[in-house]
Amino acid sequence: MPSKNVQHVQPVLLFDGVCNMCNSLVIFVIRNDKKGRFKFASLQSEQGQLLLKSLSLPSDDFDTFYLIEGNRRFTRSSAGLKVLKGLDGPWKLLYPLILVPKPIRDSVYRYVAKNRYRWFGKKDECMLPSPEMKKRFL
Repeated sequence: MPSKNVQHVQPVLLFDGVCNMCNSLVIFVIRNDKKGRFKFASLQSEQGQLLLKSLSLPSDDFDTFYLIEGNRRFTRSSAGLKVLKGLDGPWKLLYPLILVPKPIRDSVYRYVAKNRYRWFGKKDECMLPSPEMKKRFL
């Protein structure tokens, strides 16, 4: 089991594994992360749960997207913008949105998170990554 001071060599994205929108976003990140910088784990997976517990994060909040970089953790809109900054292509140009006050950014994030299942649907279980994607998951 990971210790409280877990440090990851690669940034790890923790996402809601049954959310269709979240799964689409993971595929988007994989396609736009040509260098393979990011690793992934669903919040519901064994590895995701272990990581949450090792970082003293709630293990039952599937409405939050996490980015873990070394000993730093980012949530919600901050995590999303940090990921965009790390992608190849024009996506990093959206990073200046970090200047919008966090309460405003996160209120938009929470609105989308609250409605994501209704708008995009959900699966009965977490997605099974393709063989080439599997190496990107914890």
